Amino acid sequence: MKTGSKIITLDNGYHLWTSTQGQGNIHLLALHGGPGGNHEYWEDAADQLAKQGLNVQVTMYDQLGSLYSDQPDYSDPKIAEKYLTYEYFLDEVDEVREKLGLENFYLIGQSWGGLLVQEYAVKYGKHLKGAIISSMVDEIDDYIDAINRRRQEVLPQTEIDFMRECEANDDYENERYQEDVQILNINFLDRRQPCKLYHIKRIGGLPVYHAFQGDNEFVVTGKLKDWHFRKYLKQITMPTLLTFGENETMPLDTAKIMQREIPNSRLVTTPNGGHHHMVDNPEVYYKHLADFIREVEANKFQGE
Repeated sequence: MKTGSKIITLDNGYHLWTSTQGQGNIHLLALHGGPGGNHEYWEDAADQLAKQGLNVQVTMYDQLGSLYSDQPDYSDPKIAEKYLTYEYFLDEVDEVREKLGLENFYLIGQSWGGLLVQEYAVKYGKHLKGAIISSMVDEIDDYIDAINRRRQEVLPQTEIDFMRECEANDDYENERYQEDVQILNINFLDRRQPCKLYHIKRIGGLPVYHAFQGDNEFVVTGKLKDWHFRKYLKQITMPTLLTFGENETMPLDTAKIMQREIPNSRLVTTPNGGHHHMVDNPEVYYKHLADFIREVEANKFQGE
């Protein structure tokens, strides 16, 4: 596949920005989180894998409503009803795959992208050589319990009570509240500071994020609060890597359950890694990915 950026036109008429980096016959399609996030933490993925001695062609893209891709008018109820759904974003992955000509490829997804990997592996698994679920659990209630525990670890009870009050009053723009959120972000999302992912101004994607997640990573008020996938995990039959940061928002105890439920899977963790552990500790993160891909390519991968 030709490297560089490419705009693809979906059958629905919207346009998505894609970028392909790296060389080789191994293809990795990378899904970002959010939802409403963007591709940026995958920008050096091909280079990082090359440092591990593995040539992989990595394709990333901004999902609909994110950064360089089209931004629908989600204030229109008809558009929101049609495009702010799990089904839309799942089928979008497969349309991107088809339009890019990918087959027998690896699929990696971070956070929300990891949710899409789980669902894609069940519905469209025939196209996959391997699946990589990065920092996403299968049971949203476990995540909610975990982020509540994380607040207790780094904030005094006065601030936790204040945050609860703001959330009850829908006062998410409160400056003190956002300062508390930033403390949580530095501890559990982006542990390497200054974070490479911060921007001067907001760069879009918020309507999608708010519809599914809420205001921030430590509240779940959107559609995600009702997501439960455990009963489908045994249908993920291709080699699967589960990768989590050791200091992140997603609970490792749940990751261990996922590893037991997915038939041919392995769980690895990244020391001193938060939710974006590919940025916090790329050397370890990408070594895990490279080892997994090498073993699958050699037909030597064995789950735990």
